[in-house]
Amino acid sequence: MSVINPVTPASTGAPTTPESSTAQMNGILQSFHPGWFGAVMGTAIVGVAAALNPGQIAALQPTMRVVSVVMAALAYLLALALGIPYIARWIRHPAAAWRDLQHPVLGALYATFPAGLLVLATTTAAVGPGILPPHTIWLTVAILTAVGGALALVISVLFAYILFAAPSVPVELANGGWFIPPVVAIIVPLTILPLLPGVDAPTARLLLLIGYAAWGMGFLLFLLIAALLYSRHIHHALPAAPLAPSLWIGLGPIGVGSLALLRLAPATAHLWGMELVPVISAISTLTAAMLWGFGVWWLATAVLLLIRYRRQGPLPYGVGWWAFTFPLGAYTASTLALGRAWQVGALEGLGAALFLVLVGFWLVVTTFTLIHLRTGLAWKR
Repeated sequence: MSVINPVTPASTGAPTTPESSTAQMNGILQSFHPGWFGAVMGTAIVGVAAALNPGQIAALQPTMRVVSVVMAALAYLLALALGIPYIARWIRHPAAAWRDLQHPVLGALYATFPAGLLVLATTTAAVGPGILPPHTIWLTVAILTAVGGALALVISVLFAYILFAAPSVPVELANGGWFIPPVVAIIVPLTILPLLPGVDAPTARLLLLIGYAAWGMGFLLFLLIAALLYSRHIHHALPAAPLAPSLWIGLGPIGVGSLALLRLAPATAHLWGMELVPVISAISTLTAAMLWGFGVWWLATAVLLLIRYRRQGPLPYGVGWWAFTFPLGAYTASTLALGRAWQVGALEGLGAALFLVLVGFWLVVTTFTLIHLRTGLAWKR
């Protein structure tokens, strides 16, 4: 994304000294982009989708298992590598970090940090069985859910307050990144579900209440922002090319929201008993299908707009490219889950096709990220 305060720590050809290297690293830390945790989200969701074995081809099950484990491990390594400078920046350069939080484009991207933690929790629950002890999985998911959920609420409220209290926000700066805080809230139910078997009945009821409340909070915010952006895109020019990937982010709340409804329904036995589970499951499945249908429209529109941008010229690389991965991955997982809930083979096939596209996007974005990291341009805003 091309936004405020660009810093380019690429090599200038001058000899490297310990002092210049330290200054260069300090410059990278000071300008560290708040959206880098999108790489954790985008990598982890590939592991979650692979764990579902898209297409349900028995011969590919072992391969998909390996892919899911590798991507989960890579996501954890990325979280560690990116989490250290993410936190260190607030300690070493609080003024720069706070300035980014107040920016209409960059501020919303701070939500990628709690979102990444929550996606890691979901990935751990999906990939961990058979590799990690059940207690380790439960404890890891619990910690990531508690930390990620608390940070998600704080960042969502704080960023909204900043927007509300600002004298004015130029409409041209409204972008799909504003969807990220709602996405975080909608992920919470998926991280709560693996915790239910390890708690007593009253605690399970409380966790389910929190899960549904988080879904409602996130999805209603998504609708408000979607309406705002719909109007913005009609009445004003499309965002500049560096913000083109943000148009895909809307698939995230749609995919996660649909998937969460499908997963939450069976767990309602903790609340109402087994006799009402079929009714709640039917309502949830119907609602998930309607929400998934909205995703068909969104995906088609995003593809057409991407083609339009590409015809106008190449898209400049930026951290925002990771927006091509997680939203599509969430919609892929939703497609697979919905196809199995409805027992419709066509959706299973579509989910498998979307998975291949997701892997293609991930490979492209990862390749360009590595190239730009090598040249130092990845740190340029």
